[in-house]
Amino acid sequence: MLLRTATIAAIAAVFATQIPALIDRAGPPSQVPATVEDAPPVQNAAYTPGTAVLEADGRGHFEAAFRINGKPVEGLVDTGASLVAINETTARRLGFGANSLDFRYNVNTANGPTEAAHIKLSRMEIGGVRVQNIDAFVLRDRGLSGTLVGMSFLKKLKSFQVEGGKLKLTQ
Repeated sequence: MLLRTATIAAIAAVFATQIPALIDRAGPPSQVPATVEDAPPVQNAAYTPGTAVLEADGRGHFEAAFRINGKPVEGLVDTGASLVAINETTARRLGFGANSLDFRYNVNTANGPTEAAHIKLSRMEIGGVRVQNIDAFVLRDRGLSGTLVGMSFLKKLKSFQVEGGKLKLTQ
């Protein structure tokens, strides 16, 4: 039980350190799009089979259009995040109903304390890369505004490397 609590605390600490980057990325409230349709387009990854290459944005972040369980989701690649993290709204769009989410983990974010539920994603895809059976956390919407693509996705790849402002993912 102590190991489980320590693991959850470590995951919460990682989330707490990564949420400020999401808030920075969002900018002041007046700059945040009112709807998904108003949002600027996220780059699609260049790819060949088994690879994807993402270009850094002006702030050095790697944000791209992923497919999670077959549905498009914009995600920010974050090597500092232990797990893929999505918010409740995205989880519902991916088919995780409110009754199937067990928000039993307490985590602290830059937006304050919130609850998280552990889930398994069937598959995540970007470009020519496809990964299956990925651990993820669903956080309450107030705790996470976007999607973080963390190490539970990246560690299933053969490699990922940043060079010259590009992130190359290899399966």
